[in-house]
Amino acid sequence: MKRTDLDILNKLKEGDSSGYKELFDRYYSQLCTYSLQYCDSFDLAEDIVQELFVSFWNDKFYLKIEDSVSSYLFKSVRNNSILAMRKKNKFVFEDIEDIVSQLIEEELPPGSSAEEELARLKEEIEKLPNQSKEIFKAIVLDEMKYKEVAEHFGISVNTVKTQYSRALKKLRSSPLLIALLMLK
Repeated sequence: MKRTDLDILNKLKEGDSSGYKELFDRYYSQLCTYSLQYCDSFDLAEDIVQELFVSFWNDKFYLKIEDSVSSYLFKSVRNNSILAMRKKNKFVFEDIEDIVSQLIEEELPPGSSAEEELARLKEEIEKLPNQSKEIFKAIVLDEMKYKEVAEHFGISVNTVKTQYSRALKKLRSSPLLIALLMLK
């Protein structure tokens, strides 16, 4: 007979570690699949879920749960996946820096340096509304197609086009952006 989540939770609270294995076996693959909705690789999703289970056991988070273990696990995976992607996206500007090194100096306005323009472009990108910013990065930096971006974010292709267009309008004064788009 299959135990309920509440039975497993009670088992854990009593100090029986076999409940941990049951919980892991029951939810591991589901949680990895769920994490993939927010992450860009299965390896990262697995890492997130594994870290959750380790901290769940080591920090005895099961003692704080009163009702639904599955709800806690899925909510934690969602939050941890989003945090991991935010952390990963902080480094996306390194891609821009690689491209900047390819730019020819005459692309820049007289009296400005590539570093100054890059800093200005980064600031402008960060000022974009979150959805426009993420869509812009996916199209320009990750070289994703509109359809891929739509599927990734769970939105329509028209929404992708609209948000990308809005981002471009706000960034169009940047000579680096123009050069970046010309290199594509």
